[in-house]
Amino acid sequence: MTEQTGIITAFTDISSKLRRFVARIVSPDDVEDIIQETFIKSYEADLKQNIEYTHSYMLKTAKHLALNHVAKWDNKYKESLDEHQQVTNQMRSMALEDEVTSKERFLFFCRVTNELSPQVKKCFILKKVYGLSQKEIAIKMKLSESTVEKHIAKGLLHALHAMKAHDTQQLNQLNTTDVTAKEVNK
Repeated sequence: MTEQTGIITAFTDISSKLRRFVARIVSPDDVEDIIQETFIKSYEADLKQNIEYTHSYMLKTAKHLALNHVAKWDNKYKESLDEHQQVTNQMRSMALEDEVTSKERFLFFCRVTNELSPQVKKCFILKKVYGLSQKEIAIKMKLSESTVEKHIAKGLLHALHAMKAHDTQQLNQLNTTDVTAKEVNK
């Protein structure tokens, strides 16, 4: 019974030192678990055989338990961290592709807008880019609101048809590329 009291006394004496030591290895949330397990392992070992240097034994036990805990965490979460990194990289890649596609579409839209007659182009840009009302555009360009409305509609229809044709062409190219890639992989 006195030997077991010796382990308890030794643990009480060294527990704050153990906490500081273990805190350097594991996260603060895990320190108490490691300390408790250190006590249990030391107590069980002392029951089997008398431990001569209890402080050293407890420090080594705490160190090994903490390192094992970190190793388990690394192995457990390494795969999910790798998957997370892979998903993050894919999202960045998709965002970059979306940005490039968006810029290409905007450039095409600018080219399509350039094809419009000067008056239609000016009405269309004032409405769609600058957000002016038809009345404001009519006053600014000294045109009737009806004419402004027709110019905007004409510009919108031209842009819509051109963008649709462009998207269809892009989709066809993409499908052709997919078919070619599948044939190569056969």
